[in-house]
Amino acid sequence: MHDDNHQEDGHQDEWSLETLAIRAGHQRTFEQEHSEPIFPTSSFVYESAAEAARKFGGQEPGNVYSRFTNPTVHTFERRLAALEGGERCVATSSGMSAILSTALALLSAGDEIVASRSLFGSTVSLFDKYLGKFGITTRYVELSNVAAWEAAITPKTRLLFAETPSNPLSEIADIPALAALAKRHDALLAIDNCFLTPALQQPLALGADLVIHSATKYLDGQGRAIGGAVVGSHALLEEVFGVVRTCGPCLSPFNAWIFTKGLETLSLRMKAHCENALILARWLDAHPAVNQVFYSGLEHHPQHAMAKRQQKGFGAVLGFEVKGGQEGAWQVIDATRMLSITGNLGDVKTTITHPATTTHGRLSDMQKEAAGIAPGLIRVAVGLESQQDIQRDLARGLDALAS
Repeated sequence: MHDDNHQEDGHQDEWSLETLAIRAGHQRTFEQEHSEPIFPTSSFVYESAAEAARKFGGQEPGNVYSRFTNPTVHTFERRLAALEGGERCVATSSGMSAILSTALALLSAGDEIVASRSLFGSTVSLFDKYLGKFGITTRYVELSNVAAWEAAITPKTRLLFAETPSNPLSEIADIPALAALAKRHDALLAIDNCFLTPALQQPLALGADLVIHSATKYLDGQGRAIGGAVVGSHALLEEVFGVVRTCGPCLSPFNAWIFTKGLETLSLRMKAHCENALILARWLDAHPAVNQVFYSGLEHHPQHAMAKRQQKGFGAVLGFEVKGGQEGAWQVIDATRMLSITGNLGDVKTTITHPATTTHGRLSDMQKEAAGIAPGLIRVAVGLESQQDIQRDLARGLDALAS
């Protein structure tokens, strides 16, 4: 058995994350291809009716229908599971469908979620507007306040859900503390890890039960495709797989192939992203038009020490509040010539957006205030362009704002 298949024979622990990101998950076909193939097929054929019956019935492993069994998707799932240190991964059509599939699999009417109030706006809408319609209640607490999490838990609480670092204020959750809290109350802890990826943070090793990804972000790394994933134990993921199989929020083979290839450069990209982001954060921190910078890599960040303990890097997403409120923020954004004005992130291209009117625009004013989304807040997801060019592009508007 060659290196590409070591994840199947129990020896993947001998390889580093960088090696797993390139080698894990690929099971070569009879063609002996070196690069991972794409299987753009909806269905699969069998030698006999008996074989079809065994595979449809689960008595024999094999492919049935690409909605829930596709070799290209399985390659991505095995590779990401290896990187996160999880037993299993289930891929989905988007990051939001990963969260939805997890909720549908593990929650019932009457159950409760305790979540960080610093969540992506669409996640809040999903929890409140849609899960709420079916009798699932969500309570929101301050991400870094473990006591607040515990106070919000009731006998009906089944899931704790957090993004860490938060978007876009770079707040940090104490994952081991939340994991211990979840265990004491017979609940599960799910961590959205798309901002750091397993290259910088492995929540399962810190005690989390589930890891959620928007593969659209850094797992791809070049803004090419939409997808998501859930990683965890076989037992928990079997329920999530059941939702994907029955409800159909499946990942396409082509997108799975893109993500698999993206993982090959994940460690290198994340290291470079972090280096660029820290330089930019320090530059912004010293600019007279900037009131405050939110980035856990800065020594004055309130959870800087915690971030250093549980992360291998600080990520590439930072927020900064400028003088002049929304008008000042829009002035800085509109003055850029190179940065991409878009709500997406995780790209080699630096992106910039105004959270209060885009990514968090559907939140009420009260929800925005609670989440720290101020009118003058700008989010930058730092890419891999020249650092000098990024600074020069931002300086056009910032220098005018400061004068």
